[in-house]
Amino acid sequence: MHAGVRVPDVTFKTRVRDDSIEGPNPFRWQDVTTADYFAGKRVVLFSLPGAFTPTCSTYQLPGYENGHADFTAEGIDEIYCMSVNDSFVMNKWAQAQELENVKVIPDGSGEFTRKIGMLVAKDNLGFGDRSWRYAAVIKDGVVEAWFEEPGRDDNFGSDPYGESAPETVLAWLKEQKEAVA
Repeated sequence: MHAGVRVPDVTFKTRVRDDSIEGPNPFRWQDVTTADYFAGKRVVLFSLPGAFTPTCSTYQLPGYENGHADFTAEGIDEIYCMSVNDSFVMNKWAQAQELENVKVIPDGSGEFTRKIGMLVAKDNLGFGDRSWRYAAVIKDGVVEAWFEEPGRDDNFGSDPYGESAPETVLAWLKEQKEAVA
């Protein structure tokens, strides 16, 4: 994946709150497409190996959540966190992280992740197929900048983190803004 490439067309199976549903689980299924997420917007998308995992829960997701105002100041409309987890898991993780700014995208079957070439085996950790850690700035469905962690490979022995960190992406956005000014 690289700048200039359009993101693949995918329909995500999401669960959304519906107050018309009674009982302890007032959610319904809703299909959300790639166009729904990316058309007409400039967004940051970051993807990670799994909800509730240490680096993802301690650094990456909170960093994007807490830096939301800084990203908005640099022209970002939305920040999305994607993982090869189902909507039930992603919604519970968003709730546990008390998210207010970052929106989660469940790529439960890994279709989007596979189509962009970032699906890797994580059998060495008992995960199965998951996303390699990356981030992207996407404008109207086209990749503007790509931030991929080094070493992408099946069953990679470590979990590199830095290239896709919020600080790295924000620094790039600021550099681009200065270059235009």
